[in-house]
Amino acid sequence: MTDSVGRRRIRVALFGLFTAAGSLMCTTVNAQTAPPFAQLFDETEDAPRQIELEAEVERAEGLARQARARPNPSVSVMTENVAGQRPYNGFDRSENTLQFNQPIEIGGKRSARIAAGKAGVTAARARTVQGRLTYAYDLARAYGAAEIADRGIGLAEDELEEAEADLRAARALVSAGKEARLRSLQAETEVNSLRAAVDTAKAERIGAYARLSALAGQTTSYTALAEPLLARFEPRANYGPIDPQQTAPYLAAKAESEAAARRVTLARRQAIPDITVSIGVRRLEVDKANALLAGISVPLPFFDRNRGNIDAAQAEQRSADARASAARLEAEAEINAALALNEAADARVAAAEKTLQTAEETYRLARIAYESGKSPLIELIAARRGLGTARGVVLDATAARLDARASLARLQGLTITGEPVQ
Repeated sequence: MTDSVGRRRIRVALFGLFTAAGSLMCTTVNAQTAPPFAQLFDETEDAPRQIELEAEVERAEGLARQARARPNPSVSVMTENVAGQRPYNGFDRSENTLQFNQPIEIGGKRSARIAAGKAGVTAARARTVQGRLTYAYDLARAYGAAEIADRGIGLAEDELEEAEADLRAARALVSAGKEARLRSLQAETEVNSLRAAVDTAKAERIGAYARLSALAGQTTSYTALAEPLLARFEPRANYGPIDPQQTAPYLAAKAESEAAARRVTLARRQAIPDITVSIGVRRLEVDKANALLAGISVPLPFFDRNRGNIDAAQAEQRSADARASAARLEAEAEINAALALNEAADARVAAAEKTLQTAEETYRLARIAYESGKSPLIELIAARRGLGTARGVVLDATAARLDARASLARLQGLTITGEPVQ
């Protein structure tokens, strides 16, 4: 037991040493080492999910710029009194008109359209902040999953080493005639099973790093982490308060509601007919003279009063208002749950660590008792399995604490390492 604990402590020390070296060397030395989380998040601007969020904002900004555009004028040329019967069979009596037509928006359409465009940009930016927080949450979980996979291999290898030590002890007792050969076979079966567990842990590690690399937008999979993330978290006395009306989901929903209200105003104003002012010059060939033309045209809203678009915009506003109300209630529920889960996660980790200490002492005593012939092999195997279970419980509790911290950070508008997301 003492040798196993010593080897495990040496492995932990080496892991810390390599981590510190990786933090200094960063990715310029080893392109397959993921940088510290805060640096990795800053460097993922070209990740597909980040590009998609930026594109949504650019789309809204483009629509807002277009909303400022005024109607284009038109130029028309018309020839009359030609190609007819005499005396209009030629161009001697023709009347040629060059006319300039300018539509003029009335009723505040342009100002309403500009306001709707600005509200759309605000909503897009709010959605982008929400999306970036969700991305930071997913990236933190993927980063933590890679570290947990590393630790999982270490735990599996520790248990395998302990099982191999138990096998050597069983074989020594069998050789001395103090134990039946069946016991060494049982120990050997345990070793074979744990070797398979090590292989499984290595396969899970490959998958965890592949998911982290894909999320970060890397074509080459990471193979190591420059900085551990799980060790950053310490218990706190207080995790709140958090204002639900300042959470990203609620702010995004509120911005969507305001944008929908602007679109209702725009739809109503679009029902007001526009006028078209015309001015032109007419050439009268028969008199060899020019004359000015001026006119105004106004459409009559007999058939199209934009009622369908107004009703649709009002329904969209009601839906957006409902989503904002739901987002506020959901934010309150998520905040309460996150605060409780973080406190529970701290307690769970503390309890798991105490359980691990007890399991380590139990295995140590069981190993001494077995080697002195005072207890059967089955008790030693049970003690070692209990130790392996306790280590897994600590790892699971640490993973749960990571999830709880990531959820809390998302509600606070931060990354898991405390950087604000904008």
